[in-house]
Amino acid sequence: MTDVTDVTNAWVLKNGRVIDPRSGRDGHFDLRIEGGRIAAIGKDLPTDGVRSVEVPAGFVVTPGLIDMHVHLREPGQEHKETIATGTWSAVAGGFTAVACMPNTDPVNDSASVTQFILKRAAEANFARVYPIGAVSIGSQGSQLTEMGDLRTAGCVAFTDDGHPVATALLMRRALEYASMFDVPIIEHCEDPSLKGDGVAHEGAVASMLGLRGIPSVAESIMAERDISLAELTGGRVHLAHMSARQTLRAVRDGKSRGVKVTCEVAPHHFTLTDEALKEGAGYNTNLKMNPPLREEADRLAMVEGLRDGSIDVISTDHAPHHADEKALTFDHAPFGIVGLETCVPLCIDRLVHAGVISLSRLVELLSCRPAELLRIPGGTITVGAPADLTVLAPDASVTISAGALVSKSKNSPFDGWTLKGAAAATIVGGRVLYTNPAIPGAASLTPSWEN
Repeated sequence: MTDVTDVTNAWVLKNGRVIDPRSGRDGHFDLRIEGGRIAAIGKDLPTDGVRSVEVPAGFVVTPGLIDMHVHLREPGQEHKETIATGTWSAVAGGFTAVACMPNTDPVNDSASVTQFILKRAAEANFARVYPIGAVSIGSQGSQLTEMGDLRTAGCVAFTDDGHPVATALLMRRALEYASMFDVPIIEHCEDPSLKGDGVAHEGAVASMLGLRGIPSVAESIMAERDISLAELTGGRVHLAHMSARQTLRAVRDGKSRGVKVTCEVAPHHFTLTDEALKEGAGYNTNLKMNPPLREEADRLAMVEGLRDGSIDVISTDHAPHHADEKALTFDHAPFGIVGLETCVPLCIDRLVHAGVISLSRLVELLSCRPAELLRIPGGTITVGAPADLTVLAPDASVTISAGALVSKSKNSPFDGWTLKGAAAATIVGGRVLYTNPAIPGAASLTPSWEN
């Protein structure tokens, strides 16, 4: 028999440093969690009759992290990832919610596919899943999908990710249609005629390695088109996985004119350059992504955009591929890397500890802004809201091991990197779903009934 009353699994997370930019909190607070929601926030909350969990010194409690650019691969490509393995990878990386791209098989261009995704996510019951629907049927760039039906089914945005929206007219109509539901069009900015058969950034490294190049303007020209169309229509356009400094310049210019344009950058584009392709034996296909790794001037531009607020979101573009696929020659291997479990260490180490941004700004990039742009719950810690929380260990030392990733695929270029900072625990709906075994003290964050 226990002397602690279980009030629908009520418990108190005690004395953690809470960083919540939207409420202005940055200090030590208690959080009472009851029925899966935040029941109270304050100092020295009473713990009579409920369990109490002390946050270890140095740990930080934030609103649950949200990744708005993830490929879960299901339906149709379950050999790479499933909704269950992908959402488990998310919570292992500190993410309480993900938005999944529609380039599945079949493409998420109908309500039935959206409903299938949500059913599988509910069965897995790990991170929350927000489907993103296709702009065009089959993502073929010809005919708009029934966006109203997709929105009703649960889609939070639209994209033909993997392909740009094919024509300016189609993009205009998509922006007009999506604005009726106040959802963004998320654009994979790429001029196909300039990309051609390119596999790496067009520059000295690609020339030296004999790889076909993709110029930066292939991205920025399409960005200019879409920003102009957003200005024309008043719709919201969000530029995915930005990599080129010219694109950032276009975003800044659009924002200065009041255009509803936002953008994201992935960790690999602010930590790596095409110079990495020359390391070791070269031609490492885990360094092949689209858009490609650019040159140092582009990487520095992404860092500056994160620092000055021009960039709204950090997303992983988590793109799992089977090892056999990545074992092909560089020209024939698929684009993309996994990122859910490496994002937080890369961000804390290379941005926060490097003095580029504060921890509060990182929470904005990984939680607040994704929630705001997708109009989904989260991004702040408020009474009555779902208890979706991430506990960070900013000073913990972790070494990335691709083989130990819980994602079904292991295609990461960061294998063996030692970094400072990590997610210690992930709480979704009041349930402590994951504690990081590599971080001392993290296991203590699990209430005793969940042990």
